[in-house]
Amino acid sequence: MVLFAFVAVVGLYQAKAQVATPGVDQREGLQRERIRSGAASGELTRRETAHARRDQRSIRRTERRAKADGEVTRQERAQIQHKQNRASRQLRRNKHDAQVRPGA
Repeated sequence: MVLFAFVAVVGLYQAKAQVATPGVDQREGLQRERIRSGAASGELTRRETAHARRDQRSIRRTERRAKADGEVTRQERAQIQHKQNRASRQLRRNKHDAQVRPGA
């Protein structure tokens, strides 16, 4: 009986720790693809590609911190969305700035 109670508590704790953010995750995937295609086509220079990837790491880090307490508040979601918007605008500017990586 004690073992069952322990397993139930652990299961509830893990379920709470895995907060779902499907919108954020979907957008991260789309951004990753935009970066990949921009690097492959030469629309992004090496420096621009590195900067875009660094921005995505920062967004993931912010998301992890928001999920750490088991709940993503409205303010935390707004912060993540703001970072994603900024990164998206910068990525668009870099992809369309007429710089082409040599040899791409």
